[in-house]
Amino acid sequence: MAGPQHHRDPAARRAPGVRAEALERVFREEAGRLTAALVRSLGDWDLAEELVQDALVAALEHWPRDGIPDNPGAWLMTTARRKGIDRLRREAGYREKLALLQEEPMPTAATHQDERLELIFACCHPALPRESQIALTLRSVLGLTTAEIARAFVTPEATIAQRLVRAKRKIADAGIPMRVPTALELPDRLAEILGVLYLMFNEGYVGSASPERRDLAEDARWLAQLIVQLMPDEPEAVGLLALMTLQLARAAARFSADGRLVLLQDQDRSRWDSRAIREAIGLVERAGQMRRPGPYQLQAAIAACHAEARTWNETDWTQIFMLYEGLARMTGSSVVRLNRAIALSHVGGPARALAEVDEMADELDRYHLYHATRAALLRELGHADDARESDRRALALTENPAERALLMERIGE
Repeated sequence: MAGPQHHRDPAARRAPGVRAEALERVFREEAGRLTAALVRSLGDWDLAEELVQDALVAALEHWPRDGIPDNPGAWLMTTARRKGIDRLRREAGYREKLALLQEEPMPTAATHQDERLELIFACCHPALPRESQIALTLRSVLGLTTAEIARAFVTPEATIAQRLVRAKRKIADAGIPMRVPTALELPDRLAEILGVLYLMFNEGYVGSASPERRDLAEDARWLAQLIVQLMPDEPEAVGLLALMTLQLARAAARFSADGRLVLLQDQDRSRWDSRAIREAIGLVERAGQMRRPGPYQLQAAIAACHAEARTWNETDWTQIFMLYEGLARMTGSSVVRLNRAIALSHVGGPARALAEVDEMADELDRYHLYHATRAALLRELGHADDARESDRRALALTENPAERALLMERIGE
């Protein structure tokens, strides 16, 4: 079923007496809890999601008029179960599930949290393709509709629907359980979840001039915050939340009024969210105190160096270069080495940086930011024609409208 457009629903935003932000906050908090409890009770993922969507639709009908109840989770659970009982009574072959809905005690708040974490681990099981993990997490944990997910990823709705169907079928056929992994399994499985959220965030952040894409980045940050809430002693989860918070703190300054991308050095720093930056720096420090460094923590520390600089010229490039040096050793990533070369250009000059960048040509020839970086260094060295050629190569490799506009401006087209 289609379900409510609850995060971005115009009806919710027009609701008299109830702020749209309050509805969105409640829906975000409760959708995953409801889904987790009903999946565990019924063993039927599709039915659980449909009942959650029915309950959210009912909330959109009643709460703007009556106000949000004191215990919205209990209201939604009662509504979902009542609608499930009505539906199952009309359908043959559902007696067992009907009995479960009628007899099982209402889950408590304590079990909600555990079940929600189990739901996330099930959605992000490594047996599922990455794109299916993302779609299922957005659908089941956040309660987004198939149409909302499709808009966020600029993907046909039928494609997203197929991903969801295949993911749930795989979970059923492979007997993937809803449980928190054991201590031995946890590092790899948590890394998988954080990887899903990081990819989801970047997908939305890169294209965040679009409201739907910005919403996707915000959703990823909310899910990272949930993981930190449920697993507060995992420093990489804290580091990822800090990184997302720092990036979104600059969101208001990243695009001009006409949707053009504004580079970091040209951004109006007075438009950065100083409260969010302080919060994120506190998270970086909290993760560091756990003394288990990881890639997300180092990326957050780099973002913090940029955020703390009052002007572009005050950026601590030496510290950033050292952090990229550690990140490159930790990950072996050629993209990280590219970013280290950018930092090197500010510490050791563009000629040294260009020499390092040229050594990565075979690895990164299909990566548009490799060519854009090379163009910037060539331009700084006075090689304007070679710089334009590299920018043309970058232009041919990206579909992002804001990036294309910036590159075309540089080329002079």
